[in-house]
Amino acid sequence: MNAEENAVNVQDGLENEIIDALKTVYDPEIPVNIYELGLIYNIAVGDAGHIDVTMTLTSPACPVAGTLPGEVEMKVQSVGGVESAHVEVVWDPVWNPSMMTDAARLELGMM
Repeated sequence: MNAEENAVNVQDGLENEIIDALKTVYDPEIPVNIYELGLIYNIAVGDAGHIDVTMTLTSPACPVAGTLPGEVEMKVQSVGGVESAHVEVVWDPVWNPSMMTDAARLELGMM
């Protein structure tokens, strides 16, 4: 395995650990974690352990709009190998229930 392949494997492993951490964050109104809800649009693993997360909320009026992004940032920063994290909340594309995983739909009785 060359250095480039090794770096990709490390990034993939780190991304999987971040996803596991995000699966512990729940929307307080919906008993499903934010990852399964489809609120996480992108996780970018950069050099030197910097992570950029692009996410959305179920609606702009979400009661945790002021706190959930900070909670996500703290969860990401708690993962070993992460040096810093930045969370950006976007509204495009607009979240809708079709973005949920099958597991989330099943949990919510939508299947």
